[in-house]
Amino acid sequence: MKEAKIWSILAFLLVFGNSCQNLKKSNLTLFSDIIPKDTPLVFAPGIISIDDYIEGSLVFNPEMTELFFQRRKPEESHNIYTMKFMDGRWSAPELAVFSANKEYLDVHPRMSSKGNQLYFGSRRPINDSVASSGLRQWYIEKHKTGWGQPMHLSEKLFEGEWIMCVSPAANGNLYFTSKEKEDKLEDEGIYYALNQEGRYHTIEKMGKQINGHGKWIAHPYIAPDESYLIYDAERTSKDENSDLYISFTKDGAWTESYSLGSEVNTKLSEGAATVSPNGKYLFFSRGEEKIREDGSTYWMGDLYWVDFTRLKERLQNENGN
Repeated sequence: MKEAKIWSILAFLLVFGNSCQNLKKSNLTLFSDIIPKDTPLVFAPGIISIDDYIEGSLVFNPEMTELFFQRRKPEESHNIYTMKFMDGRWSAPELAVFSANKEYLDVHPRMSSKGNQLYFGSRRPINDSVASSGLRQWYIEKHKTGWGQPMHLSEKLFEGEWIMCVSPAANGNLYFTSKEKEDKLEDEGIYYALNQEGRYHTIEKMGKQINGHGKWIAHPYIAPDESYLIYDAERTSKDENSDLYISFTKDGAWTESYSLGSEVNTKLSEGAATVSPNGKYLFFSRGEEKIREDGSTYWMGDLYWVDFTRLKERLQNENGN
């Protein structure tokens, strides 16, 4: 009996020690000494979130050893930056190879759950044209030797359609921002296209639970298993700033959308949310419009993160999901 107790204590110490070691070596703890719980914190201050820039749409590969995010100065165009975790440390942020041309806008990277595709929006020319193609959706594929060249999402279904921020589910279904041709840009909403044996045949607008009211309804993030959808919209704020909302699937249908709450949604604008591959953390941009001396305006903001496991559980309990 005494020997059994000793082995139990040793086993506990081994598990506890490994747990502490894993926490110490966690890739994300290298960005900050403080891990957020209920209150969002600036993510990677001085590394990713830096002064005089606006950052957004952070995504990781499944192993969380590679990340992409968008960044720009007020007078510049958005480009996509990348970092890699190697030899126990993160590399410095640098322009992704496919986004090194600052002449063209590159925005809203979204990673497939397998980590083999990265979707993003871009105004780059199609083929060898010298003229911008307008905002279209592109993707790159991961091979054994690394990421391939950007490819235009050239499904005929999407030709001529205004599409932004494609977010793929694990089954290949695509969720994105779009609008009807006759609508104003502020009337955009969340749409989806079902993957049918590798092809997409129709584009459908999501229901009133998502698109019921408000404007600038955009930037979806779909859970890999399609159990929830996060997006931003100008809906209830008297300041008409963007807030984050979530809708869950229940009994095969989407629930009413719920605000992520006052800890996340503030008087500033929140948007472009994503969730880490392990489901633990929500990342989003928070910023505001500023006015120059000449009266012109520009946006400034940072990336934030918060414990999504705790947040999601609270929202589900409060709303009966």
